[in-house]
Amino acid sequence: QVQLVEAGGGLVQAGGSLRLSCAASGLTFGSLTMGWFRQAPGKEREFVSSISRSGISTLYADSVKGRFTISRDNEKSTVYLQMTSLKPEDTAVYYCAFSALSGPLMSPRNYDYWGQGTQVTVSS
Repeated sequence: QVQLVEAGGGLVQAGGSLRLSCAASGLTFGSLTMGWFRQAPGKEREFVSSISRSGISTLYADSVKGRFTISRDNEKSTVYLQMTSLKPEDTAVYYCAFSALSGPLMSPRNYDYWGQGTQVTVSS
């Protein structure tokens, strides 16, 4: 059974940091491109970051570039999103997803499976 389980969300003050994790099971993790997306209330789901199968290549949305870092541990079947200098506009539900296509990938249409999400709230 394929599963993606996000963790690490919470409430943080502006300027603070959080580290999200997404643990995968039931799949060959090292063969998959991984991505992080977020959705704020009343807004469409938007791309945050993506990482290639090997972890060598990464891609970031302009809004998080220089503040967020994506990484993966293929032995642990886990992808991470280190978030620093958080802003109130980063408040959203954060989702991880995987794609069988070679990445990194920005479009959510390229992703095959999504986790349930974890809430990140940044207070001003």
